Amino acid sequence: MQKTPMLTYLHDQEHLRILEAVIFASNEPVDESVLSDRLPENANFKQLIDLLSQQYSSRGVNLVKVGNKWTFRTAPDLADSLEIIRQSEKRLSRAAQETLAIIAYNQPVTRTDIESIRGVSVNRGTLDVLLEAGWIKPGRRRNTPGRPTTWQTSENFLSYFGLESLQDLPGVQELKAAGVLDTRPAVDVYASRSQEEGVDYLSLKESAEEHEEKLEPL
Repeated sequence: MQKTPMLTYLHDQEHLRILEAVIFASNEPVDESVLSDRLPENANFKQLIDLLSQQYSSRGVNLVKVGNKWTFRTAPDLADSLEIIRQSEKRLSRAAQETLAIIAYNQPVTRTDIESIRGVSVNRGTLDVLLEAGWIKPGRRRNTPGRPTTWQTSENFLSYFGLESLQDLPGVQELKAAGVLDTRPAVDVYASRSQEEGVDYLSLKESAEEHEEKLEPL
């Protein structure tokens, strides 16, 4: 029996409420497969999640995609109206900033790769800080002598920086325009390598006059 327009509308509204409730109740972004499993088999997940996203597009919180997951976030244009005080236990060091940038723009990379790009050795504690923060994760071991571990960014990295995917990482010109590109000699090395290899190696450091990157307590 074919559903009437009114019946279809009521079913869609109920499905939207289910998606909304599941995402709202989660402390972390919810995977699309988990959301889809909460719906009846005949429900069109993509159509429903797009519709829900549209409904929240003009509200104080937006429904945003992070990788293959969905979560509610405060609308970006309201950032200046909110003041959130966070107690930080650790600050991201300059070495950690550079290491994170190298991993983000050239993953998967080994510790040796990072040292080659930076031109200095990488302290084990630097990787530990990024790992404990949940911003990087170990990848597959490289099939070379010693089988070194490779490193790559995590979904927490995308979530923290408000990125849907790695393709959304800012480019050189974007960071220059925003005034947040680190212009120290080390970054000149990254830029030189990017011209040769077609990859952008950037510092994710915010303007020193306005912000400091901080790690939230774990």
